[in-house]
Amino acid sequence: MMSGAGQWSDLSARLLSGLVLAAAGLGAVWAGGYYFITFVSVVTGLIVWELTRMVLPGDAIRAVLMGLLAGVAGFLAIYFPAGAALPTLLVPALVGYLWLPQHRRLYVPFVIFILLAAFGMMSVRSEFGVVWMFWLVLVVAGTDIAGYFAGRMIGGPKFWPKISPKKTWSGTVAGWIVAMIVGAGMMAVTGAGTWLLLLSVATSFASQLGDIAESAVKRQSGVKDSSALIPGHGGLFDRFDGMLGAAILVLIVMQVTGYPPGPV
Repeated sequence: MMSGAGQWSDLSARLLSGLVLAAAGLGAVWAGGYYFITFVSVVTGLIVWELTRMVLPGDAIRAVLMGLLAGVAGFLAIYFPAGAALPTLLVPALVGYLWLPQHRRLYVPFVIFILLAAFGMMSVRSEFGVVWMFWLVLVVAGTDIAGYFAGRMIGGPKFWPKISPKKTWSGTVAGWIVAMIVGAGMMAVTGAGTWLLLLSVATSFASQLGDIAESAVKRQSGVKDSSALIPGHGGLFDRFDGMLGAAILVLIVMQVTGYPPGPV
């Protein structure tokens, strides 16, 4: 475990850039509709741009074009009928498979993962309303913040050292506890049943798995951060990896059980 001021050396940059990003994201969540869809689509395009740069360093043109394609596909899919949405989301993966000269087995699954997660976030906001989107944001943000501070203050055994050497069991469990607190708060606000506690913890764990999955891509690509877009955080992929994992889980839950319940 790091000691002294070194373990907090990135805190000020993380805090400032995190506040700016949070303000933009929460503003888009509150506005909903076209504004939120546009925000998610832009973030999606930038994340795919970062992913392409990681697997194909030096190929700037291909990275930009794949990012644009992903952003447009994400934007259009939410407006299409259900039968056309999934094929639209798969277009960037198909183009990547045909066009990229290497790392297709790494690239294609992650592009699908990113596009489906974007669709999940849009679906939560459009179908279940602002309150449930805020629940999702709070679970993911709470998990990340709790993991950051608990991991540095408590330390202890690593969760998965070969993939994510900084993630500890103390930070992981702290994230679950905070997620449960968020779920309890939502139960009080919405009258939802105790199932929400379990869903909140599962969503927290899914966000942590999203973080680990992105760490695996970075390790295989030999990079520390997905990009340098956000001071103290790296890139948007670094910042939104947890949200991607959480959104995928919630999208599956929505399809299988209908939860979360309707707009509040």
